Amino acid sequence: MRSIMSHARALYKVPPASNDHLAAVRVALSVAVPALVLLVTGHPELTLYAVFGALTGMYGRNESHQLRLKHQAQATAILLAGVSIGTFLSIANIHFWSLVAVEAVFAGAGSLFADKVQLRPNGPFFGILALGTCSAVPVTIPFFIPLLVFAASAAFSILVGFAGWLRYRTWERGANRDVPAPDRQWRQAAGIHAARYMLAVGAAGSAGVLSGLGHHHWAMAAAAVPLAGADMPSRLHRGIHRIVGTFLGLAIVAVVLFPGPLSPLHYFPGQSQVILALVVIVCQFPTELFMSRHYGWAMVFFTPVILLMTQMAAPASPAVLIVERGAETFIGAVVGIAVAVLVQGRRAAPASATPADAAPDPK
Repeated sequence: MRSIMSHARALYKVPPASNDHLAAVRVALSVAVPALVLLVTGHPELTLYAVFGALTGMYGRNESHQLRLKHQAQATAILLAGVSIGTFLSIANIHFWSLVAVEAVFAGAGSLFADKVQLRPNGPFFGILALGTCSAVPVTIPFFIPLLVFAASAAFSILVGFAGWLRYRTWERGANRDVPAPDRQWRQAAGIHAARYMLAVGAAGSAGVLSGLGHHHWAMAAAAVPLAGADMPSRLHRGIHRIVGTFLGLAIVAVVLFPGPLSPLHYFPGQSQVILALVVIVCQFPTELFMSRHYGWAMVFFTPVILLMTQMAAPASPAVLIVERGAETFIGAVVGIAVAVLVQGRRAAPASATPADAAPDPK
């Protein structure tokens, strides 16, 4: 009973802050500048690709500057692969079962890569999210344009992450050394972890397709969330946080998109793209503020970011968008939790490696 109560308290308890506002400012700035540039130049529909580029800033939040630079460059590779594959699938009009197969394979490969280079946040979640989201957005422009927008935004995000070095000039000797070579035990653990991702993403995508809902890529992304936890309790907590946080975030989306006096669109009816972009920018700050402290609260604000930037790129019925997001998230999170419980295995991290989040934030 005591163990159950402790787990229950952990679901809503928010740990104390640890310079979280610094990382939140970096990420918010990385999102705001590219998004505002696109607004000013008359291309708010491309905000989707800029935001995925800016998500590079979510990696290496508490690492030394040179290690953050390295890991953000590696994270860019996963995100770029997701955006590229997703955009190609959209142009080629490849959906449903083919998308499920491609995303499941991508999840497994991304897991191996993320474990090998010890990315923080753990796992290939944002790459999986980028692939699925971009595949669902119709593309009527040349293939290279979304990639250029992504690359420019990612480069700016990396620059913001490294800019603090100009002030503090802290360069930790040896921090940029290579990750220790994987041994047999690591390969086995990494293989199990990758198989877990492939199974969860594939099963959730299949369930999403069979459900008849139109956004099964959301189920695949949600299924990957619990698997990033370091142990079984954290995996269960992340899955529950994903469901509850998403449902609360959908309430914010409903307020923004549904007509009524509470919606900012009610007062600026001719500026819907501008309003949605501003809400995306504002919500990114609390997303990163809570990301490492309480995943559920982070999802409350990240859900509007994803849905509103998707709405900017491909407008849809708000009711359908909200209902399908909630249903697909529930399906995916439940599948992810089930796979985490049924497929056991150690996390794939070299024993001699130092946790990336152990170092103090160098600003």
